Amino acid sequence: LPGLHIFAITLALEVSVGKTNTVMALNNSNVLLPCVFTTCIGFQDLVFSWYFNTTELLILPPLPLQIYQGKIKNKATEPTPIWHNPRVEFVGSTTKKDNNISIVLNGVEFSDAGKYTCHVKNPKERNAQHNATIFLTVVHKMVETDNTVTLIIVGVVGGLIGLLILFMLIKRVVLFIIKKTQDGKKECLVSSSGNDNTENGLAGSKAEQKAPPKA
Repeated sequence: LPGLHIFAITLALEVSVGKTNTVMALNNSNVLLPCVFTTCIGFQDLVFSWYFNTTELLILPPLPLQIYQGKIKNKATEPTPIWHNPRVEFVGSTTKKDNNISIVLNGVEFSDAGKYTCHVKNPKERNAQHNATIFLTVVHKMVETDNTVTLIIVGVVGGLIGLLILFMLIKRVVLFIIKKTQDGKKECLVSSSGNDNTENGLAGSKAEQKAPPKA
């Protein structure tokens, strides 16, 4: 059916900002906003845009909410900018393996925190459109991760393992001493038993050597 055919083509275009859709940046630093797109049937005169706190496709001249717009003729050519905010730098490439349309926002300010949307429109797929959103947080300073609890847990676990090993060593030593003691007692018992038998045997032979009393 024609409707199903159009629906399948629409699903062929996908846009992604990576495994996580959150980015944290230090105030006055430069931050990368990643974005790639994939298409099963290729692209022709593809248009991509970046928007700040909106997902609407804006027309030229660009409004302040649109921070970058570019066009890609085909897979063999690199993107050409149509319009961009002076603080935005394009760092992607479409002639390599990934169709990378990432940008860098220079001199990040606290007012730059918010939602950034990467939007793609492919005329070759009957003007199919798709977008992905990434959220930027701007901080005064990066918070260092407190590993105190982790170190305590590691120390406790290590201590328990050490105690277990020590206990096993002590157990081995004790069992070795007990075994040696038991072996020594057995030797004494065997030696004592042998002496008694010898004496009894000698006494018996002397008694047998005596002549019977005369009547």
